[in-house]
Amino acid sequence: MAIQFGTYYTLIFAAIVLLVGRFLVQRVTWLREFNIPEPVAGGLVAALLSWGLNLSAGLQPSFDSGLQTAFMLVFFSSIGLSANFAKLREGGMGLMLFLLIVVVFIVVQNSVGIALASALGLDPLIGLIAGSITLVGGHGTAGAWGQVLEGQHGIRGAVTLGIACATFGLVIGGLIGGPLAKWLIQRHRLQGPQGDGNHGALESGTPNFEFPHKTRLITADATIETLALFAGCLAFAQFMTGLTAGTAVQLPTFVWALGGGVLIRNLLDYVFNYQVFDRAIDVFGNAGLSIYLAIALLSLKLWELAGLAGPLVVILGAQTLVMAAYAALVTFRFMGRNYDAAVLCAGHCGFGMGATPTAVANMQAITNQYGASHKAFLIVPMVGAFFIDLVNAVAIQVFIKLFG
Repeated sequence: MAIQFGTYYTLIFAAIVLLVGRFLVQRVTWLREFNIPEPVAGGLVAALLSWGLNLSAGLQPSFDSGLQTAFMLVFFSSIGLSANFAKLREGGMGLMLFLLIVVVFIVVQNSVGIALASALGLDPLIGLIAGSITLVGGHGTAGAWGQVLEGQHGIRGAVTLGIACATFGLVIGGLIGGPLAKWLIQRHRLQGPQGDGNHGALESGTPNFEFPHKTRLITADATIETLALFAGCLAFAQFMTGLTAGTAVQLPTFVWALGGGVLIRNLLDYVFNYQVFDRAIDVFGNAGLSIYLAIALLSLKLWELAGLAGPLVVILGAQTLVMAAYAALVTFRFMGRNYDAAVLCAGHCGFGMGATPTAVANMQAITNQYGASHKAFLIVPMVGAFFIDLVNAVAIQVFIKLFG
């Protein structure tokens, strides 16, 4: 029997998930040592409880997806509103190099999925579903391309399969990023800045999303102005999604929200000479990130994942190992073999298997313990939230033409 929780109850449960996650990370040593993000820790507990209810009483709790989407758009808007051109220039060659590393990984991920699917006697396109369509692309891309594969290529159940794979990736991306980065830091005896940075007020120049527990000094006026900026980003995203639907430039709504943020931010900076209040954007962005992840994991239906076919489990297991190996051997090495590179690996695991919010949460778990990584927080949100979706769309098209 399905039990539907409305908006208010969904928000209450999400807050409880975050509080439980914080409690567990503070009290359970191995969660803290392996740098498991708080939303992931609390969300998995909630998912296990839901699974127990389903097994024992046949209950299937479901939560308001509109609220989850809204907070996801808030998070991506905050990335755009933080991205003035000066910060993008600061990313420089590091941003371009990381983007190139990610592009190569998309090719590797899809090649692994297609090769294993073919070896297991499945349609090669199923390997693509268990590749960048769902793991790099996430739930939105899984739904969109699933419909295409069902309607144009005869892959039955592609949407359901894609959502299940994307959910698997969201969980695994949050579980492997922190431990891998910790292993790299300890193995190579890397040193981050001293102190966890979570005490006192935020220092000037700190990128958004670093140190989510640190004090941000904001006012009611700044809050209202920031709400107006976010409303502008969401309105722009809604308008552009409708305008470009069915055209060659159709993009996911969250990409338009991020693009709207970039546009609004730089118009205010360079045309109207108005200084945006970054600390307020940071507060809203971190809150949106945490609540989005909490609702996503709260909505996790483990009984659906348990029903995945054996061959698909093999493919996803292999993709997990490939992601960890690629991050350790390629991302870490080419990004400098230093502390920033280790934090970038945590972020790469997050959006390489799950989603950009997972990447940011992974990096927060590392920097909270070992210290700041300004470079990682400049590069990962922009690559993982914007450039990657454009590149992934092209890569998916090419692979479908080759193997469809």
